[in-house]
Amino acid sequence: MSTDMSDYTDIKEGEAEILMHAKNEVFYNKTQVNNRDISIAVLRTFISKQKEEYKSFLSRRKKVPPKIPEKPIYETEVPTISNPKATIDSALSASGLRAIRYAREVECIGEVVALDNDKVSVEASRRNIKFNGSVASSKVDSQLADAHVYMLTNPKEFDMVDLDPYGSPSVILDSAVQSIADGGMLMCTATDMAVLCGGNGEVCYSKTKKWLKYCHEMALCILLACIESHANRYKRYIVPILSVQMHFYVRIFVRVYTSASAMKNTPLKLSYVYQRVDCDSFHLQPIGRTVSKVYSVHYLTFCISVKYQPGFGPVVPQECSDCGKKYNMGWSIPIHDQEWVSSILELPDVPLFLSLHNLCATLKCTFPSAVIFRSAVINAGYRISGTHVNPLGLESGAPMNVIWDTMRCWVKSHPVKAQSPDYDGSIILAKEAELQANFAIAVASLSKAQAKKITRFLPNPERHWSPKLKAGRTITSKHVSLLGPHAINGTNNNEESDEPQAKRKKPEDSTSAL
Repeated sequence: MSTDMSDYTDIKEGEAEILMHAKNEVFYNKTQVNNRDISIAVLRTFISKQKEEYKSFLSRRKKVPPKIPEKPIYETEVPTISNPKATIDSALSASGLRAIRYAREVECIGEVVALDNDKVSVEASRRNIKFNGSVASSKVDSQLADAHVYMLTNPKEFDMVDLDPYGSPSVILDSAVQSIADGGMLMCTATDMAVLCGGNGEVCYSKTKKWLKYCHEMALCILLACIESHANRYKRYIVPILSVQMHFYVRIFVRVYTSASAMKNTPLKLSYVYQRVDCDSFHLQPIGRTVSKVYSVHYLTFCISVKYQPGFGPVVPQECSDCGKKYNMGWSIPIHDQEWVSSILELPDVPLFLSLHNLCATLKCTFPSAVIFRSAVINAGYRISGTHVNPLGLESGAPMNVIWDTMRCWVKSHPVKAQSPDYDGSIILAKEAELQANFAIAVASLSKAQAKKITRFLPNPERHWSPKLKAGRTITSKHVSLLGPHAINGTNNNEESDEPQAKRKKPEDSTSAL
């Protein structure tokens, strides 16, 4: 490898600086800067909560009655609680940027182990660690090792494990859940969205069609259920903290605990999703349920017996009650911890979402504004909110019959053209609305962001804001749409993008180029 500094580009992100070679030898994706920013914010919160839990643990251990102090109270030394430093495993670290940022930007970090099985990546990581000074050098340890084997040989060793693979994390999840200490946190990224959101049965058995607007949220659910299944094999279970879908990837944060009894609650977290084939209606059917029995003893104390049984079902008939068509099936689980994110989300307990665009497309009617539609649902006595995934997406606790009745009332005042009697929209509109919608503007229909005129859906910060090539792959002209013209012929794919050239050059331009 050349040591000439002219071959390297200095990249700054957060408080870290790394050197990237111009030949794409080590993978670096600028697009995932938000991924790393969110991870640091969650890490800080996790360490803060870990301190509180450690203090609570020590206070429970000290149940000895207080002794009379021999010294005056003002001379008595106040005991200090020393919380152990957190350890992090940054598997598949590549350039080491993520590990360096953790060491420099998060307090109370003891050691960060940066793993990679590629020699060139480890050399680049060690070079970047040294480039970032004494703080990074004292905390980050870059090792040439297979992450799967390393985590298997270090069970319950790390407080936090960060998985950020190129593609699917499924091959290392089993070892990851074993290497986390009890109560530790797993941070996991998956970029194989073509699989998680795929419509082919042989690719994604959830049968979540690509046109379903909540397919990205379903991808989060699939990944969470996969991690839970790996943890259950070792009498462990997960508690989702935060789940995010952004750009071309999903990112989840879960805590891992050990308990054979709590592990039995896994079927209660899972549900079958009955999705209508041609309209947006869906229903949830829990996989499991609990049956509790209370026994009295001497009329004073009570013993509660809890049994786990299969859930009742199906929750829907063979055909949709609104349009008469069949259902597809999928599944979902809770994806957030309400205590952590209740101050962020407006409806943290509502799974999946509806698309106002799809509802109107099914009925072939004009679009009500989002404020008017939300007002009608609120006036009917239900909660409703927007979603970060889609500008026209809506999350609501209202049942589907209320949603369709609201649309039927809207169509009455905004008539549509007559369609074929067997068309889905015609079948839905043929049924009389049981609920008379009130479209008067409700104060709660405006979110906090809308009230403050804050824009939620922003354009990409630069051109070619997309997944990057795997490290070591030769960049050719076919990658121009992915990386931009500046990245062709071996230039660094991390530089700023220039204006794209025209797809077809004029004859005189082609001649002058020759």
